[in-house]
Amino acid sequence: MNKLSKIVYLYLILIFLILAGGAFAIGTMLAMTKNIKQSELFVDFNPALPSRILDIRGDLITEFSLDEKRELINYGDISPNLIAALLAREDRLFYEHKGFRIKSIIRAVIGQLTGRSLGGGSTITQQIAGLLYCDRTDKSVKRKVKELWWAIQMERRHSKDEIMMLYLNEAYFGGGTNGVSAASRFYFGHSAAELTPAEAAILIIQLSNPTRYNPFNYPNRAKERQENVLEGMIGLGFISKEEAAESFEDYWANFDYTRIALSAWLTREDKARWFSEYVRREVADNMMYGTMNLYKDGYTVHTTCDLRHQEIADREFQKYIAIANDRVSASTSTSFSQAEQYSNLTALLSLCFGIESLNVGEKQLKVKTHSYYRNELNNTIDVLALICGIDNLKTLTKQSTAKTQEVLMERVVEGTFISIENETGYITAIIGGSKYSETNQLIRATQSKLQVGSTIKPLIYSAAIDEKIITAATRLDDTPQVFESADGVQYIPNNYSGKWNGTVLVYKALPLSLNIPAIKTLELVGFDRAIDRIASLMGITDPAEIDKTFEKVYPLALGISAVTPAQLLRAFAVFGNQGRAVDPIAVRAIEDRDGVTIMDPELDLRIEQRRRGAAMQVISPSNAFIMTEILKKTLTLGTLYGASSGGRKFDYKNEKTGKTFRMPMAAKSGTTQNWADSWTAIYSPYYSAVVWYGFDRGSYSLGTDNAGAALSGYVAANFMREVHKNKPFKDFVRPEKGVIMVDVCKKSGMIPSENCTDETITLPFLYGTEPTEICTEHTAGIKLRDIGIDRIKDSGLAQGEEEIKIDTAPIEIDPSIFIDPPADGENLSETENTEEGSTESTESESNQQNTEEGGESENPWV
Repeated sequence: MNKLSKIVYLYLILIFLILAGGAFAIGTMLAMTKNIKQSELFVDFNPALPSRILDIRGDLITEFSLDEKRELINYGDISPNLIAALLAREDRLFYEHKGFRIKSIIRAVIGQLTGRSLGGGSTITQQIAGLLYCDRTDKSVKRKVKELWWAIQMERRHSKDEIMMLYLNEAYFGGGTNGVSAASRFYFGHSAAELTPAEAAILIIQLSNPTRYNPFNYPNRAKERQENVLEGMIGLGFISKEEAAESFEDYWANFDYTRIALSAWLTREDKARWFSEYVRREVADNMMYGTMNLYKDGYTVHTTCDLRHQEIADREFQKYIAIANDRVSASTSTSFSQAEQYSNLTALLSLCFGIESLNVGEKQLKVKTHSYYRNELNNTIDVLALICGIDNLKTLTKQSTAKTQEVLMERVVEGTFISIENETGYITAIIGGSKYSETNQLIRATQSKLQVGSTIKPLIYSAAIDEKIITAATRLDDTPQVFESADGVQYIPNNYSGKWNGTVLVYKALPLSLNIPAIKTLELVGFDRAIDRIASLMGITDPAEIDKTFEKVYPLALGISAVTPAQLLRAFAVFGNQGRAVDPIAVRAIEDRDGVTIMDPELDLRIEQRRRGAAMQVISPSNAFIMTEILKKTLTLGTLYGASSGGRKFDYKNEKTGKTFRMPMAAKSGTTQNWADSWTAIYSPYYSAVVWYGFDRGSYSLGTDNAGAALSGYVAANFMREVHKNKPFKDFVRPEKGVIMVDVCKKSGMIPSENCTDETITLPFLYGTEPTEICTEHTAGIKLRDIGIDRIKDSGLAQGEEEIKIDTAPIEIDPSIFIDPPADGENLSETENTEEGSTESTESESNQQNTEEGGESENPWV
């Protein structure tokens, strides 16, 4: 073979290799596009979808998407203004080209080579092809070629409208939103079908740089680009100049300059924000792992939330937290007013007598100046900074007031609420704090450990009753006493009002929340047995946590221990559930995007409960029943008399029979030392709830007007009143064995004599603990002849009067000094109308409430 032949042969081989390589590349690309029709069809496309959170009835609470919020929308539901804005800004010849434009590509290449901005080279089709099949952060030629290839394939397979719809559903618009539907709701609060020309322009400019052109952070930049897009829409004939001008002016005239650019996560629609946040943490942090992604995989989470309960709880909670803040603010304002008067007087003395050390004028001026700036000028300067584009000024104003705002927030009343269904453990409503925000996401119901005050007393009484140390009719002294610890430290508790009740029976001492009887009961039952009972009722099993939480000191009986509201709620729910454990649950089941159940937490819980068997019985049904019967009296003669209208707040009418019935309800209020915390725990045969108000940082006082019965008590009572409407009557179950109901004398707790006719009450007892002796408090009549006529000769009795009655019973304080009984004939409707008409109690009722908290104060040292 000569030299020429060899060269030709080598060329042929080279051509063959090139052709083979080209054929292989074409074949590979064709193989990649074999199923392109299915993968590109919008209905078959498998995009990232948010997870849906549903309540107990299947109603939508919210959706989770975190870094992206996506709502799919059909082409026909997209506003024509948005299509026009997109074409004007991104691709004017979209409906004419075949997926690419040679002129645009050449212009983009020249721009890259010269370092000049000559415009982008990608059509809308190329952009969506890049989003779906390429890494658009890759700036290489290889990526551009691949993007071009996929754009051509999409144009071959789909119509222009289908490509446009796919693009608008996939593109990122900033604020954590993917797709125009989610973006429209995030920026404007309405659907993409309602977009005005000005709003459409704002959305479209986000496509190039959502950080730089965000209207909430940089309104001037956004305004300039918005005008450019509107001019383009006018040039293409989509809108007139008048329409553009009117839309532009209307948009900025109603623009909220005070809004900050929160993510779509915080601005999403959420009907139970605290509850959904609790669920998010449970699912994302504790249940899902590996490749499962709550924010992108489109799960459906079935929860225990009842949106009806949540709405009621939110309304009552917010109403009374506003009242609490007003009371605290009024108290603080009074203090500042008095301080200013003293300050002015001090300044006058300093000037008159030349005492420079007393001169506080400069400091006072500084304080007033800061106050004026904070309250009057700061918001104005903030808005001006946004309008004028002075970004540094906005940052500085925020920084300068951050510390002051932090100090002020310490005096803002916080709170929490949680309710549960006794039988199932379903959490029906949660409120984690005053308002969910970027800086307030602590779910206090489950995360905060708070001193529980007098709400701990029933748990101690429960242990003493089981040990048969006391009964509901045991006489306890409510008089000043000194308790001495094992190391000789003396403890002298006091009552809330500083008043004493003398001898009282247990059934009254607990509802009135008297301190001395509670401490005496703790002393009788012993610290170990009391703490064991408290921990078991609250579901605390870790020995180290028990030792750390419950200190063996006498103030334990007054609630110095700190637990979560959820733990306290569990204890009272056990009372309402016949002594059986109540395990709180918020997530019932999780389905994937195809409706297949992939997790069943409720089924797992029920299996685990069956495995526990007898251990599910935390306390005996008899003990639970006795405690409930005593705590029912908190509403009829105790601290929550006013909040519950003496129990009449729970009177309902059976619509079928027309008869009125009272739903059984039991409760306990609590107030901690210095009135720092306001508690109420309440339960019925259906539900249990706990309410807390206080401060995140200790040492502050809610004030005497915000004691447990006067604040949280109203929220608890009002919530329970509403959620039991249309519920059939249901009573607390009385055990068939173990409990006996006995009529006893109200004063002595003994079997009534014939002279105790009007002084009896029916109380529950464990078998074998019921009283057996006849009352000696009410002595029968004594004949004169039995004591001798000479002894009463000069007594002034009429001749022939033969008998006198001597009552040797000790004086008992009438409960009316603690509570104002309702007027005769007062009916339920009148009570409810009065309560509904005013969110605050009257002055006399407020005073009554303060008095009712007979032993609430955990400020017991004298």
